[in-house]
Order: sequence, then C-alpha cells, then structure tokens
Amino acid sequence: MDLQLKGKIVVVTGGAKGIGAACVEAFAAEGAVPIIVGRSPQDAQKLAKEIADRGGRADVIEAELSSEDACRDVIAKILERHGRIDGIVHNAGVNDGVSLRHSPADFVGSLGKNILHVFALTHYALDSLIETRGFIVNISSKVADTGQGGTSGYAASKGAMNALTREWGLDLAQYGIRVNTVSPAEVMTPLYERWMATLDEPEKFLRERSALIPLGNRFTTSEEIAAMTVFLASPVSGHTTGQIVYPDGGYTHLDRAYRPAGDS
Repeated sequence: MDLQLKGKIVVVTGGAKGIGAACVEAFAAEGAVPIIVGRSPQDAQKLAKEIADRGGRADVIEAELSSEDACRDVIAKILERHGRIDGIVHNAGVNDGVSLRHSPADFVGSLGKNILHVFALTHYALDSLIETRGFIVNISSKVADTGQGGTSGYAASKGAMNALTREWGLDLAQYGIRVNTVSPAEVMTPLYERWMATLDEPEKFLRERSALIPLGNRFTTSEEIAAMTVFLASPVSGHTTGQIVYPDGGYTHLDRAYRPAGDS
C-alpha cells in the first residue's frame, strides 16, 4: 500500500534510538524525509547515513528540547533547510521517576523534559503545518491510563499529551491538520533494556511481564509502534483525528489476569 508520504518533511523528536529510530526508518521507507531531532547526534548521524546508503534521505538536528528557545531554533533550522514541515512525531521523553517524594521543582522539571517541547515545537511549527495541512502524532505511554507508581512527572506529562491530542484534534481540524496519539505499553527499547538490567532477576521479570500481555504473551516491537505511527501520519488515515491508539497486545485495556482454559 502506498501511504502517500513520499517527499514529506517529518520531524521526529528523540529519533536516534528505540521507538523514535524505528519511526525514522519507517518514514524513510515510505519515501519521506525524516528530521531526527535530539541529543544523540552520533547515533542520529549513523542512522541518517544508513538511510542514505539505501537511497533514502534523512536530516539531523542536535538539540536539548527542554527550553523554549531550543524548540524555536529547531523549527527555524528545519524551515531554513527544507522550506516546510509536513508533520511532527513527538516521541522525545524520559520516564524519570519523579514521584511525590520529589520536590515541586523536580516535578516542574519533569514536565519541562516531557511536555514543554511538545507544545513549543507545535507552536513554532504551526504556520507551516497549516500551509501543508500537516499532521501530528504523539507517542504517549500506558502510564497515562494505568499509572505505574513512583513517576508522577512522567504520568502527568503523558496524561497532558493525551488531553492535547483531543484539544488539538478539535482546534486544528479547521486547517485539515490531523492529531493522533500512539500509546505503547511494554516495548523492549534500549532504555527499557538498561533499566531491566538493574533488576535482581531480569530474566524472571521479562517472563512474568510478558505473561501479562494477552496477545502472544510478548512485548510489542518498536517496529510495530512505528507502523501504527506512520499509518496515522499518512493520508490513508485521512479522516482519523483526536484518537488515542493502543498497539500493545491488549495490555492496557484487556484483563491481564485472564488465562485461557486449560492454561496451568
């Protein structure tokens, strides 16, 4: 299926690793030009070179997105280099474990790392998105729905992201801009692997967590998240907006205590 993304300029924040990198690869495979924005320039340049070696195109902009000025500068650089922006994938963020035991200042800092750039980048890109009748895809998290414990800042940020999906989907419909969210649950990204390695029994944890995922008793892959992201970005899903989609094997909304008949 042709997803009609050839030549589209697509900003992907946090696009050098994990889910972001899978999104970059998927957009490039459709002929789009992903702009990898983030603070891992070596990984981003390597990914862009691999895409170029396959005949595709990608660009890299190094940025720490926790300030408004940085977000404004990122959009200005993209418009200077490429002349337009067709869409943004808001993927950058970190589950930083800022809990109720942390200070209010720490909480505000967590919001700054996880939601400020979502608003700021969209604000500064808005005129271009209106011109191109573009799209926004947010990468949220199950914690906005399920909670996790010990991560108030991240949960609040992802809850805000889901709310902005509804708000912007309505607000920007008049311009033909579609806004949707992909909400992953358990995905084996490099960050997740590093966290799991800190556990006393990581293999046992992986078995037990996988068993809680109804469809296939396995983690979702980054590529599966990317596939949903690219579909929602595409004109093929041209009448879909304001939606939160959960490609998570049923983890968030199905009964994780369920076991098939005969299962011991």
